[in-house]
Amino acid sequence: MIDQIFSSIARFVNHRPRLVVGIIGLVILIALVGMTMITMQTGNDTYLNRNSPEGIVDNQYTQTFNADSIILIVDTSDPLNPAVLKYIDRLEGDIRQQQHIAGAESVVDILKSENGGVLPQSKGEIDSLVNEIPPATRATAVPSNVLTLVRVRLDNGLTDSTEAAVLSTVQQLVDQSDPPTGVTVSISGTPAFTTQMRAAMSSSMGVLIGGAMVLMIIVMGLLFSYVSYRFLPVVFVGLGLTTALGLMGLAGIQLNMAVLGAFPVMIGLGIDYAIQFHARLDEESRKGSLDDAVFTTITRTGPAVMYAMLATSLGFSAMFISAVPMIQSFGLVAMIGIMSCYCISLVGIPAVAHVINYKPKPQAPEVCYAVGEDACSTLPAPKKKGWSYGQFLTETSVRIAKNPIPILVVAILIAVIGFQLDPIIPIQADQNNFVPSDMPAKILMDKVTRVIGAASTADFYVEGARVTDLDTVRWIKQFQDHELATNPDLTSATSIVTYILDYNGGVMPGTQSQLDAILDRIPQGVKDQYLSGSMRGVIHFGTVSLQIPQEEDLKEEMVGDVAFLQPPQGITVQPVGSFDIMTALIGGLTSSKEEMTGLGFALIFVFLVLVYRHVHAISPLVPIILIVGWNSVAMYVLGIAYTPLTATLGSMTIGVASEYTILVMERYSEEEERLHDHIAAIQESVNRIGTAITVSGLATFFGFSALCLSNFPITSNFGVSTLIAVGFSLCGAIFIMPAILSLMGRFTEWWETRHARTEIQREPLALLPESGE
Repeated sequence: MIDQIFSSIARFVNHRPRLVVGIIGLVILIALVGMTMITMQTGNDTYLNRNSPEGIVDNQYTQTFNADSIILIVDTSDPLNPAVLKYIDRLEGDIRQQQHIAGAESVVDILKSENGGVLPQSKGEIDSLVNEIPPATRATAVPSNVLTLVRVRLDNGLTDSTEAAVLSTVQQLVDQSDPPTGVTVSISGTPAFTTQMRAAMSSSMGVLIGGAMVLMIIVMGLLFSYVSYRFLPVVFVGLGLTTALGLMGLAGIQLNMAVLGAFPVMIGLGIDYAIQFHARLDEESRKGSLDDAVFTTITRTGPAVMYAMLATSLGFSAMFISAVPMIQSFGLVAMIGIMSCYCISLVGIPAVAHVINYKPKPQAPEVCYAVGEDACSTLPAPKKKGWSYGQFLTETSVRIAKNPIPILVVAILIAVIGFQLDPIIPIQADQNNFVPSDMPAKILMDKVTRVIGAASTADFYVEGARVTDLDTVRWIKQFQDHELATNPDLTSATSIVTYILDYNGGVMPGTQSQLDAILDRIPQGVKDQYLSGSMRGVIHFGTVSLQIPQEEDLKEEMVGDVAFLQPPQGITVQPVGSFDIMTALIGGLTSSKEEMTGLGFALIFVFLVLVYRHVHAISPLVPIILIVGWNSVAMYVLGIAYTPLTATLGSMTIGVASEYTILVMERYSEEEERLHDHIAAIQESVNRIGTAITVSGLATFFGFSALCLSNFPITSNFGVSTLIAVGFSLCGAIFIMPAILSLMGRFTEWWETRHARTEIQREPLALLPESGE
């Protein structure tokens, strides 16, 4: 069936090469349209499935209490100067008149509410009013003596483009606002952070793709000079990447930090596939006609590379079981990319060869980079004159094959150490540590944090029929007091209760009517931060600086306290925001990285058994398992933490390493069937394709190395991890596979010898007459 499909493809390419090129051109045009539809994804959506129960609650909380707000940072030597306050009042008025603005609050609004709706005009009046404001409200209104903040609330449900337009409008108003001398206004907040994040991601995508393509050109120039049109694989990788990006846009797959890391991965693997097709075409065109060369390339190398590509895709598909959306998107985009590169190169390179009337260079090559059945079969045996890499690989593989136990013991020992170290490798899940440190929005947010104190909070969402009932308010106070008394990691608790006490002399009201009267006195801008009508509220617990695992322990303890203290009937209290998402992410990364790796192994095992149906089929799994353990040792030694990207390293390593090990196993099976000697088969296999696999690995290595160019720390660290994984994958294929195949070859020979002896012993028994004759 597979042979018939590839034969049909080969005949079609031979008969209609220009039509094939035209079809590819049409696909690229559609892909270019699709690329314009790509959108960016940032924030909690990259960590949390919005359709899950947790996602639904977080979405309600975000829309109610954590909706996107633009923060204006007003730097001044005296935030309470009458001229400064008058300027802020005028700027707020201009901003409120714009579309999609829900409101604007600052110290000006609090002073107005305390002064009958009129802004005080003198410094003395202002200071007098500020001193009368309750302490908690005063801390919110005047957080520092060198700056003040203006919070501009946006309408809920704005699209990315509308939010960016509103941000641009606010920026224009600020630029035209003519502030007093010595006053500067900067824009921060989630919309500004998100907009700059998207711009940085777009820029980083260009750097990653451009860097990877430049590195591919260098690799082709250095290592692929023996073929004609040596840069042809780079062209088709670019076309494959364009196709993948177009499919992303058409399918509505959003670009996030993880997807950024997938582009060099698909380029590194895609160039590998293109090299295989080009190398085989060049080899076959030296033997006969171009039609025969195209037919052989597609029917022989096509299936071999397809099996390797499918094995890699299975490794990526294991990422779908992760609960983290950005990991799922990484696996999906990587699969789309390598499949696009494979399909475009499979038919595109042979078709273009016909159109340009491809002719190989006249000199005979000293190396061959092709793979697949009968590949490099005309390559002469290397002559012994000086040192050569191919000869080194061959001699080394024979030594390993003759004495496989020592190298396997060392390899297994290192892998076991890695599996023991893996659980203690730290996990990093703070988005602020993933973005460029010089991003202006991040610098401004860090500045505010330094001035007004750390922003780490443990937020709890209170929901029910009557959050403003006296019983519920008393329970919230009880919960706050209990947590502050029993948990040293908590430094403060702020909720509507804080302001009720502030406006009632530090004591709780005794009746519902008293409570309602106090709530009416609290400024609406303050109240909106902690209450939404009478059915929703939020409690902010300030915390000391905690690592994510410590936050996870804190969350578990506080959730237990909620159950112990029993909220009033009909009231639910649960953790929300970054406190909940990031701690849940840690658990998700810890469990999913192990599940992804285990599923990847299982999928590759089933694939190998179904496709090859031979005892040798399981041989590629052994070095892959070892490589995963080696990765952990390298990460521990280099101090690389697990992130949502590096958590994919296990399943990605399975996909990448399986290609090289499967190619070695395939060639070994072919040579063993021909030579009937496992040592000779290993020697011939490495002699024929050892250099080819190394070149493929180097091409992939340089493609992956573009990840290190990213200004996103999460991506650059992932780049270092993937380079290590590719290097280990090559070592596993070239040095560990001969040892595994040698042991399996010995076992097969022993089994066949034993079976033959058993048959010989049975033959005399078969000649004996049956009883009764």
